Amino acid sequence: MGHGWEGVVLKLLRGKDFRFTVTGADEVTEHYRRLHLADGGMLAATGVHPTMWVRLWFDNAGKPHQRAYTLVDPDAEAGTFSLEFALHDGPASEWARKAEPGDSIDATVQGTGFEVPTPTPSRLLVVGDAAALPAINSLIGAMPDTPATIWFETQHADDRDLDLRVDPARHDVHWVERGTGVDREARAGLAAAVEEEPDAYVWITCDTTTTRSLSAYARKELAVPRHRVHALGYWRPGPA
Repeated sequence: MGHGWEGVVLKLLRGKDFRFTVTGADEVTEHYRRLHLADGGMLAATGVHPTMWVRLWFDNAGKPHQRAYTLVDPDAEAGTFSLEFALHDGPASEWARKAEPGDSIDATVQGTGFEVPTPTPSRLLVVGDAAALPAINSLIGAMPDTPATIWFETQHADDRDLDLRVDPARHDVHWVERGTGVDREARAGLAAAVEEEPDAYVWITCDTTTTRSLSAYARKELAVPRHRVHALGYWRPGPA
């Protein structure tokens, strides 16, 4: 399967193509699956950094369909990592549900990039959901001594069973059920936290609408400098 016009654009932007092979799978919850993969030489060629992500290519009724996923526990020496899938409807989730050892999938690395802020922020203020879980874990893992406040939006009751790698001594987690106002609750929490710790770093990775709203609020109303706000919409309603 070709990668269509998106693949052509990524190639022009110097995207690097690889092929991953599934080596195992974990059924984390009914709605969440972790796949273990061999990297096809990717990590040796690209290196690895916190919150690193790749674009996977899926078949959608004969048309290429790409989605981005953050690496989980990458091991450059072994050439392995895992990917986690919040399962919904759509070609990506359908592939992830059925994937088994020996299956392979095309991937492109382009656009990823993140450096730990300097100086280290006094606190991380994080808003995300199950789709952003790998990035959240990578972020707080990259700054192990930095306290964090996390607003984690849940869609299913078993989202609370996901592997959110927090240390209760340093990380405060607010569980917010989807539909009850993560935007509203996070706004109130961000305002109080930024007033108390003006050197905090804000990381927002929700659905596109919520991400845009909270990002604008942090920058314009709370006056958080742009270089201390990371905001990326991880999904929008539609095929996953």
